[in-house]
This record gives sequence, structure tokens and C-alpha cells, in this order.
Amino acid sequence: MPKFAFACGLAILMTLGGTALADHDQPGPDWISKADVIKQMQGQGYSGIILEADDGHWEGEAIKDGRIVEFDADPHTGKITRVEPKHED
Repeated sequence: MPKFAFACGLAILMTLGGTALADHDQPGPDWISKADVIKQMQGQGYSGIILEADDGHWEGEAIKDGRIVEFDADPHTGKITRVEPKHED
């Protein structure tokens, strides 16, 4: 993927993704930390990770293989439980 396209995608993700995740919950006291989930995801090839607590799990958006994806992660292990391409509304 050309660097310019990647940079544009990342800029869009950071701008739009942050507003889309503005209404979020608080992580539970027994949850894996946000930093640990991000570290695990980076090890799996994700970048530009936006992560928030929502409806009893970690939820967010990231870039994987040059595409913006939405995902859910288990609040206790950080394991990705759902991932799908982000669809623009």
C-alpha cells in the first residue's frame, strides 16, 4: 500500500473514529488494561488502534492489512472476539 494512502487512512480513522466512539462506558475493575489490549493487537499486525469500553467489552477501530476494521475484544483476556471491515454510513 502506498504510504500516502496509508497516511490518509490513518488520518481519517483518527478524525472520524474518535467521534464515533465518543459515547463509551468505563472499564470494569477486573478488565485487562487498555494498554495491554493495544500491545496484543499490535503484535497481531494492527495499527492506529482506537479502543474504548462499551457494553461490557473493549470495542474499537484499527487498521489491519491496509484496511480500517471495527472490532470487539474480550474484557478479561483482550482476545479479539469480532472483527469486520468498517462500513461508512
